[in-house]
This record gives sequence, structure tokens and C-alpha cells, in this order.
Amino acid sequence: MLSALCVYSGSSPGSKSSYYQAAESLGRVLAKNQIKLIYGGGNVGLMGAIANASLQAGGEVVGVITEHLMQMEVGHLEVTKLHITKTMHQRKMLMAELSDGFVAMPGGIGTLEELFEVFTWAQLGVHHKPCALLNVDGFYDPLLAMIRHMVEQRFLKQAHSDYLLVETQASRLLQRLQQHQPAPVPKLTN
Repeated sequence: MLSALCVYSGSSPGSKSSYYQAAESLGRVLAKNQIKLIYGGGNVGLMGAIANASLQAGGEVVGVITEHLMQMEVGHLEVTKLHITKTMHQRKMLMAELSDGFVAMPGGIGTLEELFEVFTWAQLGVHHKPCALLNVDGFYDPLLAMIRHMVEQRFLKQAHSDYLLVETQASRLLQRLQQHQPAPVPKLTN
């Protein structure tokens, strides 16, 4: 059952208003479905947009941020609960522990790093939580092409690639996440 969803997203709003609108939409959809938002604890960019939208719609929002980032004054002080960790490793681990699934929205290298860590953990069978991309305006199309290339070059199994859910709309993505049934983890080698 999906009761808490971890969302990775940019600390920037990005170049298109559609990114910001998608973050707000996902925040509202989570609140409407009484799914707790777990996120990086920031009050800027897409992170701030999803948190604010969820809070305004009556949702529960849990931020996880490092002491360093709090000192840079980017922490969101109005969330339901804000965890402050010493290190990025502690931050990512706590976010994963608090969540029943993971979604990456448009973002930068931090967003990709966080997504690929939990996606790798799923591939290795460390967890059986769904991993997904909210592919707003084709933002992740180049990444999806690279993942297909990895499969074609036999560095990634199709079954592992298929573990990553991809949708363009928040409501449809949430439906698929809620329907997720953990599949047996295929062997890494042939």
C-alpha cells in the first residue's frame, strides 16, 4: 500500500512553466489521495512547489534536509515535519526508509543521482518499492533513450529496465504506483 511517496525534483523551477505546474499537480494529487509527501525539505524550485501545493491541499509533507542546506537558508520551515541530518547519505537513507515508492520529476544531477540509487537498489533486490519518472514535456526522453541503449548493449536487462514506471501526468502515475506489485528480481547475469 502506498501511504508515503518520495519525490525527487530540482531546487530550480527549470526553464518551462510546465515543470512547476506538474510539481503543483503532483502535490495536490498526493494530498487528495492522503499520501504523505517525502522530499528533500527545500522551499525553492520544484521542491518548494510540490511541498506548498500539497500543504495547501491539506496534505502531510515531510522534508529531509542536511544541516549544510539549512544553513544556506533553503529549508522549508512550514512543512508538517522537517528532519535535519548531518550528511547527504543519512538524508537519502531516511527518505528511502520513510517512503513506499519513489518518483523523479525534472531536476539536475542530484535528482538523477537519487533516482539511480533507489533504482539500483530495486535492481539488486534491496527493496521492492516502485521507482518512477514523471516525464513532463519529454524532459526524460534522452534518459529513456540511454536506458534503451543500455538494454540493447546488454548492460541492463529489459526486466530491470521495465521496473522503472514512466508517465506524463501525475494522476496516472499515482494510479500505476498504487497498482505496483513487486516482481521477482531477475538475476543480474545470464
